[in-house]
Amino acid sequence: MDGKILIIGFGPGSFEHITVRAREAIQESQVIIGYNTYVDLIRDLLTHQDIVRTGMTEEVSRAQKAVDLALEGKVVAVISSGDAGVYGMAGLVYEVLIERGWHNGDNPSVEVVPGISAIHSCAALLGAPVMHDACTISLSDHLTPWSVIEKRIEAAAAADFVIALYNPKSGRRTRQIVETQRILLKYRHPKTPVGLVKSAYRDRQQVVRTTLEDMLNHDIGMLTTVLIGNASTFYHGDLMITPRGYQRKYTLDAVEQRLRPGERLRPENEPWSLNAITGESWRPANGREETTPVEATEKPLAREKSPREWADAALACLDGTGQAPPNNDAHMDASTRMPTSLAKILEVAVSPGVANKKFSPAQLMLLAELAGEEGELEYTTAHQLILRTHTEDPAHVVDCLRNAGFTVLPVGNVVKVKACDFCDGEKFDGIPCAEEISRRLAGLPVEKELRIGFNGCAMACYGAVNEDIGLVFRKGKFDLFLGGKTTGRNAAPGQRVAEGIPAEQMPDLLERIVNQYREHAFPGERFHKFFARVGQIEGFVHQEKPQVVVADTVCGG
Repeated sequence: MDGKILIIGFGPGSFEHITVRAREAIQESQVIIGYNTYVDLIRDLLTHQDIVRTGMTEEVSRAQKAVDLALEGKVVAVISSGDAGVYGMAGLVYEVLIERGWHNGDNPSVEVVPGISAIHSCAALLGAPVMHDACTISLSDHLTPWSVIEKRIEAAAAADFVIALYNPKSGRRTRQIVETQRILLKYRHPKTPVGLVKSAYRDRQQVVRTTLEDMLNHDIGMLTTVLIGNASTFYHGDLMITPRGYQRKYTLDAVEQRLRPGERLRPENEPWSLNAITGESWRPANGREETTPVEATEKPLAREKSPREWADAALACLDGTGQAPPNNDAHMDASTRMPTSLAKILEVAVSPGVANKKFSPAQLMLLAELAGEEGELEYTTAHQLILRTHTEDPAHVVDCLRNAGFTVLPVGNVVKVKACDFCDGEKFDGIPCAEEISRRLAGLPVEKELRIGFNGCAMACYGAVNEDIGLVFRKGKFDLFLGGKTTGRNAAPGQRVAEGIPAEQMPDLLERIVNQYREHAFPGERFHKFFARVGQIEGFVHQEKPQVVVADTVCGG
């Protein structure tokens, strides 16, 4: 009678997390072979089976015994916690069989029954930390040279993988986790979220949420799985979450998405993709998503430099040669190739306020101090200074700026509220409204920079009507202008769409207008083009402006 080996992963150990097939396999087995602790965890499932139990480091003898008994015609279950194919017994049983000349299809037959691995069970307890690319690394160097493990940690850290550390520490192995932390801190911020899960879904379960710099201050042992986040992992309360990247193309708080399904795979809407970088595009054919290269007549996008090319160019600038150093990766160890830390550049827009245009000497001195020798300050037409500085603690820099009386906002494609100086504060009636609008809207992300101009009186000397959205305050009411264009040969003021809007209604109205633009604008679409395309916003109808033809005179005047 032919025998059978069932290599069973029974998950974390709790009954409800053992698969139906694993329970069936245990019941059909005549012999159960496993590590003492594992046998105890499934004892309630055992009925008639003979039990062969061994201690730690007896994996080879267990595999050999399983093969011997199966060759006698028995059905043998070799049990592992988690998944038997992840640091479990599956590979070893196959190796022992192969040493005896066994081939697939020979006696005994082998079935691997999958289970829930520690990376999955521990992740479920922490939240969703492995939503993006992740890897598992065992820190046990009893069978694998530490030099190999060290290279794997270095590579995973540099590639920004979420990392699950198995076998992180034991009574005799205490330095490995310390060395691992040292390597990771070369590439990850000290505040990177780290989850420590001990005995997941068992009676003595412990879950600790900490950071990379603080993780060694907590108890870590052989029953602990260490989950280390990547650069985007964050805590939301006690949940550890790693975004997949949906926020790049989707608006997560909107039901109607700005990109239609057919637009989401176009290279212009995912400029980070390989197709966009290499200049290839893909189109649906016959109504199906099939891959078809674009015609050769289409202009390919410029290829972005690889991280290695950027690094070589930077090194060339540093040594003054103008030539990148030779690629001697094969003769360089990781410590020579990689920087000791990843420099972070904080970039924020600061101003004394939406109405105040005066910086105090103390504020200017603080900006100079925060910029330091390597940072810079840039004045912009939005009445803001852009501060760029190297820092490992951006939150501390922002706190310093706000404590000094600055308004601190993000830069880039965001809403910018620009107001006049209200005649140096003499025409103060409109200031509260300007500040409320700024509080609600300034800094919100948009497809393309959107400027809201605010004039504090009917003189309108500030020129707010030329901005994307223009407001002119007159005796407690507003005139509203939409769709101004400040640059280009067809530059023109916005269309006056309403007069005499009560001041108390303006913040809510503006918020609705801006949110429509945020939710429905095409990628990179400016507000004036959006207004023309949709034709109507909040009841305000777009009207075509007369086309102005600009002709170059013979004399060049």
